[in-house]
Amino acid sequence: MGPDAHWTEGWPLNTLRTAPWSLVVPLKPLLLAKSRLAPSAGDALRRRLALAFAEDTVAAALACAAVRDVVVVTDDGPAGAALAALGARIASDTPAAGLNAALAHGARTVRALRPGAAVAALNADLPALRPTELRQVLDYAAEFPRAFLADATGIGTTLLSAAPGVELAPFFGGPSRARHSAAGAREIPLAGVDSVRRDVDTGDDLRAALTLGVGPRTARLSTAVTGRYAAVMQATAYTYDSETRSGSVLLDDGTPVDFDATAFDAGGLRLLRPGQRVRIEGEGEGADLRITLVTLQTF
Repeated sequence: MGPDAHWTEGWPLNTLRTAPWSLVVPLKPLLLAKSRLAPSAGDALRRRLALAFAEDTVAAALACAAVRDVVVVTDDGPAGAALAALGARIASDTPAAGLNAALAHGARTVRALRPGAAVAALNADLPALRPTELRQVLDYAAEFPRAFLADATGIGTTLLSAAPGVELAPFFGGPSRARHSAAGAREIPLAGVDSVRRDVDTGDDLRAALTLGVGPRTARLSTAVTGRYAAVMQATAYTYDSETRSGSVLLDDGTPVDFDATAFDAGGLRLLRPGQRVRIEGEGEGADLRITLVTLQTF
């Protein structure tokens, strides 16, 4: 990590101001957000998960080397404060006319300060987002005036980009993949960018995101939905003893957790070096977390 970066929870924050892309992330007031999660999570946890998704999304986006800054369009004061603490700029939803009006307003906010900005709208519910995968998507999008990435279902959209001087013209909501395509945006056909496609609206969506490995804020809250402490999480190898095939990892919040030979063998590894990024599965939560599998994280 170079001198122009510092850490946010889970990812090193990219603070280089030469990156080309400004992202616009819309967030409903938490009282209204993620209503389809209520049957799985309950109303109070639903609101907390909506914020956790947004925090993990923004943290990963700000860690992407292609991203200069992130503007969050929201009228939720506490959520805005939490996201500003991660490094996002907050813009009030002054149009108050729905999702697409908020995104267009965010794009105008970006270009009021930087008229030549390349702008991309990004969903706020991508808790498994990987900075490297986001960069692949943005690098592809940079070749076209407007481009979009379909969501995991192939029906919606998780990212829409506009080159400098090109209007964003968003058509999010429902079957937006077809609408963006009909409006002339180039579909991004990349494989291997599942974390950028995996938005979360339901309990099943959350379980699918957990199989990819979610950010630390989402991981901490997911046990109430899944019955497990983040069925799949990312961590960093901390210690390893080749004779006992046991050791420990550091969760992304800095918590050390031991693993035994059974968990090591379950991951199919032959060797583990301190500092390697790993994917773990576990049971329980907090101090009772027991790792059942550890293997290398692939990005």
